[in-house]
Amino acid sequence: MKAGEVSPDYTLDLHGHTLDGAYDRVMDGLDQARAMGARLVLVVAGRERPVDPADRGQRRGAIRAKLLDWLAASRHADTIAAIRRAHIRHGGEGALYLVLKRSR
Repeated sequence: MKAGEVSPDYTLDLHGHTLDGAYDRVMDGLDQARAMGARLVLVVAGRERPVDPADRGQRRGAIRAKLLDWLAASRHADTIAAIRRAHIRHGGEGALYLVLKRSR
């Protein structure tokens, strides 16, 4: 992963989504990734920027700022083995790798 030589099994691109839409896309996308047995999911969310708590999803960087909280509180939290910043080839600071645990 560190060298960017591993290809993601599944990619979620959240550009153009509102906060609510992005949340739904992440949850549904992780359901689909798990169903297909994906181990490495690339989430492209843009670069994190400071977000005002009163922001309603209109400012740039709002999705990236909330993404880790969404994942930690989601039904998928116990299926995520690791979260890493993506290699520059896959989006760098604007993207994350989610390493999913093996299905049992």
